[in-house]
Amino acid sequence: MRVAIASTGNSLESTISHHFGRCDYFVIYDTESKAIEYIPNPRKDAEEGAGQSAVQLVASRNVQKIISGDFGIKIKPLLDSLRIQMIVIKDNKKKINDIIEMLNH
Repeated sequence: MRVAIASTGNSLESTISHHFGRCDYFVIYDTESKAIEYIPNPRKDAEEGAGQSAVQLVASRNVQKIISGDFGIKIKPLLDSLRIQMIVIKDNKKKINDIIEMLNH
């Protein structure tokens, strides 16, 4: 399964981002192959539509789940239509490595 994690940076020591559409990076993690890919968010500073663009970007990577500190109100119906599960982790000190460990267990 492929999972996208909204991240503040491009390392395992980065923390989860509180803003899905405006995060700095998306970490794409494959639970089967254990492969990790860091994708810069090209629309993080967009005036509008950042969330929808973020969904299109991660959906193009065939993810089944997205983990973020929060999602905008327009995102849920879009993810539902794509059959992508949203997971909210409110602990903004949680590191990417910690989230990957949770996914592996």
